[in-house]
Amino acid sequence: MRTITLSNGKTVEVECLSCALTSGLIEPDGGVIIETEHFHAHQDVAYPIKGLVILASKRHIKCLDELTEEEKLDYINIMTNIRKAQREVLGIDYVYYFYNEDTTHHFHTWLVPRYDWMNEFGRSVESVRPVLLHARNNKNTEENQQKVMNAIEALRNALN
Repeated sequence: MRTITLSNGKTVEVECLSCALTSGLIEPDGGVIIETEHFHAHQDVAYPIKGLVILASKRHIKCLDELTEEEKLDYINIMTNIRKAQREVLGIDYVYYFYNEDTTHHFHTWLVPRYDWMNEFGRSVESVRPVLLHARNNKNTEENQQKVMNAIEALRNALN
């Protein structure tokens, strides 16, 4: 079991955070954004950044090449739909996509939006970690949390 601190300050003990989220054992703040037969999309539970979406497989796998043909189609379709909603509903011009195979969770992709406030950290992949930490340490205000919740609702409405 691992202890994980969520963006709201709560801690949870789980073997796999993605399994706990996709199965409904843990409800992410704001709830599910969209769910398909194979994937589950939710606001990142660790970093309070408006529109930061995690797209996680429901099946506990580690690597992209483990996806079935059906899962691959579902993955690219849901990801492009989320990205379109981020642009059209939230006005997000740029997104960094991350997926890593040495994670302690299972297969998931981060869709990390870029906002002007992030420019002070740079505009490269190297800037993302400082941005995430800044958000965790400085964006946990009631005002920002409300913006995050409003974005979740707007994305959910656009995608469903």
